[in-house]
Parts: sequence; C-alpha cells; structure tokens
Amino acid sequence: MVLSDKQLQILETAEKLFASKGFDGTSVRDIAEEAGVNLAMISYYFGSKLKLMEAIFEKRSMNVRERVDHLLQNSALEPMDKMYLLVDEYISRVMEKQQFFKIMLCEQVVNKNPVIIKLINELKFKNAESITRLIKDGQKRGAFKKNIDVVFMMSTMIGTITQVMISQDYYREFHNLQSLSDEQFDTHIKKKLGTYIKTIFKEILSYEG
Repeated sequence: MVLSDKQLQILETAEKLFASKGFDGTSVRDIAEEAGVNLAMISYYFGSKLKLMEAIFEKRSMNVRERVDHLLQNSALEPMDKMYLLVDEYISRVMEKQQFFKIMLCEQVVNKNPVIIKLINELKFKNAESITRLIKDGQKRGAFKKNIDVVFMMSTMIGTITQVMISQDYYREFHNLQSLSDEQFDTHIKKKLGTYIKTIFKEILSYEG
C-alpha cells in the first residue's frame, strides 16, 4: 500500500480523532477540518469513514509483515535474537503509536461496531500469521520448541504492553519515578518491558527456558 503525503496526513488525523473521540464520535467533517482538507478529498482517497479505519489497520499490519520478512532473510541472526528484536520494536511501536492501540482497546471494550471488531480480529490474525512464520523458522533450525500456542504468546505480550501503557502514571508513582523526565521514563519503561517479555518468550520458545 503506497500512500501519498496527503493520504498519510488524513490517516494520521483520523487515527488521532478516533483515539480521542471514538469511531462513532468522529465525523468525516471533523477529520477534514483537523487535517486541513476538504470532504471531497477524503471521499476521493478513501470513500468513507469506515474505509479510513480499514486503511489505518492495513497500514499497521503491513509494518509487521514487512519486518518479519526482513528478519527471515537475515541468516546472521539466531532465531531468538530475531524474536527479541521484534519484541523491542513492538514495544516501541505501541509506545509511539499509542493512539492506534487506544482505538483497538476502546473498540474491543465497547464492542458496539462488529465491522471494527472484525478489522481488529483480522489484524491480530495477520500478525499471528507473521509471527508463526518466524517461529516455524526457529523450529526448523532446532532453536524453538514444538507446539507453541502463538495466540497465547501474543496475547501475553500485547496484554502486558497495553496494561503498562494505560497505567503509566500508576507505575511511575508506585516506583517513585516522578523525578524522571518523560523521555527518561519512556526509555526506562521500554527497557523494563523488553526484559520482562523476553524472559517470558525465552521460557515459552526455547529449550533453555
């Protein structure tokens, strides 16, 4: 999916508004005004508000597929190192793209729009398929155990990251990290999350676990 700068601008604006106001609470006019474009341009590029949401989900799933393809082609890295890289990148993506993941979380909790729930499930399915390819490569190389439940494994990672993301103020106060700048806190939380999830993944995947 190759997008122009104007299309990316519209998608980023829609993502921000969907995250803050919800899908139902956001109109195409809201998106057009915030993005500084006319309604006809959004209709021309995407057709409808729902098509905008579909394009946002497609863009996010494409990122994972492309990264897994790149890792599979890298024969210099061990299978577990590839998984660790994916963990670090996924954490960074969630922390940097919190608006999108808030959309996913809110829409699943509200569960009022079956079309969006279908998009969320399709995104999970595509991501799980990509991770499965990486796991199968590790199994062929004798590095990973057989019979890995990818859905449980991914749910563990996504659930942990999501809970930390929405509970950052609580985590910061509990560990007395108020003196850290936002940038220092982000670095701290990414490192802690990475270490925690990699430990779990090593136990799940590796014979050394």
